Amino acid sequence: MDLTFLRTPLLVYFIIISIVAVVLTAYDKSASWKRAWRVPERVLWTVAFFGGALFMYITMKILHHKTRHASFMIPLPVFIVLHAAIAWLVYLW
Repeated sequence: MDLTFLRTPLLVYFIIISIVAVVLTAYDKSASWKRAWRVPERVLWTVAFFGGALFMYITMKILHHKTRHASFMIPLPVFIVLHAAIAWLVYLW
């Protein structure tokens, strides 16, 4: 099965979803300081699940945001492994 036609669109998709993940995570951290409107956790989860987990995890570690929440710090690496497996299937097949 040849999946090479998916390489470029998948790469562009991961770049865009990663940027969205970083922006949402950074905004949520900023809003937590200001006691402003926060990004709902379900939105963060949705972005992480659909490809933003790696950069969301990195951003959370850098900003020390939600790093004490096991509900985020445990599943995010699972999503990262899932995304790596998808990338492996597309790029190495």
